[in-house]
Amino acid sequence: MKIFFFFGLITTLLCACGKPSVYNSSYQFADNIWGVKVKPTFTVNIPDTINSYDFTLTIRTTTDYKYSNLWIYLTTKTPFKKVVREPYEIKTTYPNGTWIGNKTGTIVEHQLIFKRRKLPQAGKYTFIVEQGVVQKSLDEVMDLTFNVSKSEN
Repeated sequence: MKIFFFFGLITTLLCACGKPSVYNSSYQFADNIWGVKVKPTFTVNIPDTINSYDFTLTIRTTTDYKYSNLWIYLTTKTPFKKVVREPYEIKTTYPNGTWIGNKTGTIVEHQLIFKRRKLPQAGKYTFIVEQGVVQKSLDEVMDLTFNVSKSEN
């Protein structure tokens, strides 16, 4: 299990080469199970409103993940306590069953990317990720990583 986490960390760091991260943190799911009550939370300090930022949520599953998509809710809390909760669908396989994400061995990496976002206020933003499927738990979800970096102009 530690090898998988280490591999994910290295992959994330290599993908982020070229532009330094403002924030990068991972959450590992116990026994590769994402329970409905588990809501990874990431608090990011956005230093200014002049620059635009790229936000990347990376979710890693095993090849035993049995669904063709993964629904999540992303809740954003601004420095002035405004709260927005939005659903997102992450497609995991094509209709023929082949993986959409980056597959290495038995691990598949799926990303949700928001590019060149300007935020209205500087300060601490909190991002909460919830799984949004009908089941009480999702099996074969290993971890998720939240990365924020300044956009390249």
